[in-house]
Amino acid sequence: MEESMSLLFVKEKGKVKRLHITIKGIVQGVGFRPFIYNLAKSYLLCGYVLNNTKGVEIEVEGKKESIDVFLQDIHVKSPPLAVIEEINFKELPLAGYKEFEIKSSRKEEESFLPISPDIGICEECLRELFDPKDRRYRYPFINCTNCGPRFTIIKDIPYDRERTTMSVFKMCRDCESEYHDPTNRRFHAQPNACWVCGPRVELVDRKGEKIKTADPICLAAKLLRKGNIVAVKGIGGYHLACDATQREVVIRLRERKNRIDKPFALMMLSLEQIKKFCKVSDEEERLLLSVRRPIVLLRRKDEASLPQEIAPKNKYLGVMLPYTPLHYLLLKEVKVPLVMTSGNISEEPIAYQDEDALNRLSRIADAFLVHNREIQIRVDDSVSKVVERKPMLIRRSRGYAPQPLRVNVKAKKCVLATGGHLKNTFCLLKGSYGIVSHHIGDLENLEALSALEEGIEHYKKIFRCQPQVIACDMHPNYASTILAREYAKEKCLPLISVQHHHAHIASLLAEKRINRRVIGVAFDGSGLGSDGSIWGGEFLIADQVEFKRVSHLRYICLPGGEAAIREPWRMALSYLHEIYGDQCADIACKILSGLVNFEKIGVVQNLIRKRINSPLTSSVGRLFDAVSSILGIRGKINYEGQAAIELEMLAEDKEEKYYPFQIIEEKEKFVIDTLPMVKAIVEERRKGEDLTAIATRFHWTLSWIVLKVCELLRDRWNLNEVALSGGVFQNSLILKQVTYLLTSSGFEVLWHSLLPPNDGGISLGQAVVAYQRIRREKM
Repeated sequence: MEESMSLLFVKEKGKVKRLHITIKGIVQGVGFRPFIYNLAKSYLLCGYVLNNTKGVEIEVEGKKESIDVFLQDIHVKSPPLAVIEEINFKELPLAGYKEFEIKSSRKEEESFLPISPDIGICEECLRELFDPKDRRYRYPFINCTNCGPRFTIIKDIPYDRERTTMSVFKMCRDCESEYHDPTNRRFHAQPNACWVCGPRVELVDRKGEKIKTADPICLAAKLLRKGNIVAVKGIGGYHLACDATQREVVIRLRERKNRIDKPFALMMLSLEQIKKFCKVSDEEERLLLSVRRPIVLLRRKDEASLPQEIAPKNKYLGVMLPYTPLHYLLLKEVKVPLVMTSGNISEEPIAYQDEDALNRLSRIADAFLVHNREIQIRVDDSVSKVVERKPMLIRRSRGYAPQPLRVNVKAKKCVLATGGHLKNTFCLLKGSYGIVSHHIGDLENLEALSALEEGIEHYKKIFRCQPQVIACDMHPNYASTILAREYAKEKCLPLISVQHHHAHIASLLAEKRINRRVIGVAFDGSGLGSDGSIWGGEFLIADQVEFKRVSHLRYICLPGGEAAIREPWRMALSYLHEIYGDQCADIACKILSGLVNFEKIGVVQNLIRKRINSPLTSSVGRLFDAVSSILGIRGKINYEGQAAIELEMLAEDKEEKYYPFQIIEEKEKFVIDTLPMVKAIVEERRKGEDLTAIATRFHWTLSWIVLKVCELLRDRWNLNEVALSGGVFQNSLILKQVTYLLTSSGFEVLWHSLLPPNDGGISLGQAVVAYQRIRREKM
């Protein structure tokens, strides 16, 4: 008789003397077998443990009481990198085992295994790193089964040293001894190395010529203190580093990198140092210290002395702690916070190959701190924040990817979903796993598209997944859609287009393992709608298969198409034209005078009047742009979402009255007319009302709109769950206010915790919708 437990220990029904146990999840390459070996030894149990292509197989024989505690401890005390998803066991007749041993791996038919992401240095390795008596003292690549590189060094599976980029480094006798000792925490640690046998660090100049020095890290630290910019090779690619306390150096980095306003990330040596510059809650502290080590958005202290140019017009700083031994050694020498931004020219993928890094970054960096451990695949830093005491991902990459997500489907066919155009990720759906890729980025250039293609091929190989169904966005001109179309045609595979905002809601439902209908609220910048318009302020009745659009923001012109995204003042003018008609020119010239000249206003007004290159949009993102420009905050953006972010930064986290708006029923849909709100904002602006008060009221108005529409939909559709997705819900104020209002009205509110709410999460939604549709068609 076989029983099962999922992340729970066994409830014994009788005397058990021998158990056969199988464990699925991330349980290989994370020190799981030596953990089981030592745990069994501690309870005087006999039997064996081995890896197979499904996970880990264990047999234990011994006293019932010992086996009880052994089973509990498997979950409670498992290695930090292990993720136990399923434990199955059955009782067998006694075998008479005399000892407990680690057996050789066993090959079976199923060949899919979750792979661990790269993990920050553990406390034990950190202690050894700075222990003068340890043989790895100050060794920049110290690691063990509990920490270090995984995903970025894997060439193929199974995960053995010869199939990683460490294969060129033959272990010395001491490392070899550790590697084969089950009682050592470096047992089968594939990146295991030391000063004698492992990778080395060098400092090179812009031409790639070695700079002679006994200690490259110390010299790099001196260069940084003197105001130089140093490219630093990490786990998943290169960073560009500079002294964050030197304003002129930060400005120089912006100029060289062509990154005008977009915030830089910071790396600080310790939590104590971070608290000198930022406010840190208990939840944010836990996130900073977690093994995943993401960048965490923290509230900047008013008295903080760091230059504003690090994050212009932003109340928050993106900060991370060191996550590699090399980082710790460098930060320890520098003693000041470092800007640690991605090693690229603006909008290009991060450089990760040495020759490419020298070619692309030599005009930015004054020197390069490099090493000879090859990076197999580029991976950016992850970005996160805490909202309502819960972590939220803004970018899911290093430390998280490629860890699969369990979903509530059992896909018999592998689905490849190619994601969106911005913040691209792709997804492989295989069995009950959604394997969402690391962050690829905006598909605005050939380099980014190549990174997407390379990533897909690598995931197909390491996850043993040959796509049988292809999913993509509905927009025919997205680079990801074109790639999907060409792939499907070449392989003669079915291609399923998924509407952008349905994919947003479906990704959240898949993340939460929900397949029932919900009220989906999808607010973002843009996504092609089923009617050919640009959607972005959508209320859907949706599940994982289909959706019905039941409410949206009133359509308004997007003058100049994509030009209106780059120049938010165009959206302000579009709203003003809807409100005031041909008389809007005078008002626009007064309100927008600091952002744009009179001649441009006339030209764009003519586009709106004649509907030339002015598609209709229902986007909440574009409404943010319009209000931002009306308040004089931003007329032209230098990075995506800048106008909306700066409007959020102006608002206060307090309750305010809301502006008027209308909800009009048209053809079985509720259309939200925000023109009364915009008109009220214009009138307050002309009267000289405080901008912070206006920005705060605007946020509250949007939140009340969500509540009122959801109450109407609850009455009509008898649904009480609301799923919030889309880039607008990265806005902490909106998310908190909407959650507060909805829960106060009795709704159950869902929002993302495992995936970003922005387009970085939609690939999972595309994959699940595509599979569910294929499945339904064959029923």
